[in-house]
Amino acid sequence: MSVFANLVEQLAELLQPLFHASAAAAAIVLFTAFVRLLVLPLSRAAARGQKARTALQPKIAELRKKYRKNPERLRQAVLELHAQEKVSPLAGCLPGLMQLPAFFLLYHLFSNPTIGGEANALLGHRLLAAPLGDRWVDALGAGGVFGAAGLVYVVLFAAVLVIAVFNYRRTKRMMAAGGPVPVDGEQVPGLGAVSKVMPFMSFFTLVTVAVVPLAAALYVVTSTTWSAVERSVLYR
Repeated sequence: MSVFANLVEQLAELLQPLFHASAAAAAIVLFTAFVRLLVLPLSRAAARGQKARTALQPKIAELRKKYRKNPERLRQAVLELHAQEKVSPLAGCLPGLMQLPAFFLLYHLFSNPTIGGEANALLGHRLLAAPLGDRWVDALGAGGVFGAAGLVYVVLFAAVLVIAVFNYRRTKRMMAAGGPVPVDGEQVPGLGAVSKVMPFMSFFTLVTVAVVPLAAALYVVTSTTWSAVERSVLYR
């Protein structure tokens, strides 16, 4: 972790002439972009998988008619169809899972007061008036919702809300046009519940931004925004 801390510090120093006191925040945005570029091949594969699943919908509709009185056989037939066509219903989860290590690295980096036995210098960096190691509750205590630090969170929450509404509408359109077809609530075991929750997942980001250190929240907001743009291109 100390190696990564040094990398963030060095990148912040390079960006300092442009971003001044918010240089470390800019470094986190660049780090997030780098991580998203690394998982871009997985995102493209997930998009191809979604298109392949959409193409299977006519065959799945035939299976639903054929096994409408036998839900268990229908689930098995759908799974066999996916295996035959080499399409995974859960492939779209991989890009998100691959980003978790980077998120938790930032979370721990800006949660620990010391790194390698020395004071964590990164905690002195800010995004405008808000320390990167603080949380929303700290901003509320320092000046309230519309205090200097609180306004930083107001902007972040507004950005997340806009992206969440955009993702909600896009996900609903995709599911209506050719997303997972329910089979008595499930297309494959457990997928029915996931499909019901999926359109609302972006709104959970608001909670994440509120409870994690600002540095990790900035990663989440940047990554969520990237995802919205990326999916608009890949799933058009």
